[in-house]
Amino acid sequence: MPNSAEASTPSKLLIVEDDIIFANTLNRRLTKHGFDCVQVDNNNDALLACHRHTPDFILLDMKLAEENTLSIITPLRKLRPQSRIVLLTGFASIATAVDAIKLGADDYLSKPVDSQTLLATLKGSKAETIAVDTKSEQTLSAEQVEWQHIQQVLKANQGNISATARQLSMHRRTLQRKLQKRPQSA
Repeated sequence: MPNSAEASTPSKLLIVEDDIIFANTLNRRLTKHGFDCVQVDNNNDALLACHRHTPDFILLDMKLAEENTLSIITPLRKLRPQSRIVLLTGFASIATAVDAIKLGADDYLSKPVDSQTLLATLKGSKAETIAVDTKSEQTLSAEQVEWQHIQQVLKANQGNISATARQLSMHRRTLQRKLQKRPQSA
């Protein structure tokens, strides 16, 4: 019966993300869809986990604290030539998308991304719709998406409210009010 055990083995997914809350959310969501997830939060651990856990899929956040994961795409590709590598970023640009693909990434997604798009991209079938359990999946409200975006920009500006407000084309006091009103989960 080894064949039936192999057939039920979940696909291995390496999540490289320094935002622990977001990484945990990805882990929970993707585990529900049949992935065996391993999380790391820096480039060295990503390379080590890739070697140890031999993932079938690799999901990379482009910016990790002081690191950029573009630099590890080529080594990851050498370690796991058959793995599907998807770069996920809140700082999307055509230039970084082109760089990521040239370095060996299979796809590139900008945050925020819904689970259906992420699953389809991981499976390599963006055009194909993958069934998502809508009872266990929550759609983010506009306020929640805005909150997450503000948090990402604030983190990129190392907590500097004034720089974040300028980047978001928002008055500093407006940003401070929005930061005080964290939206409730649906």
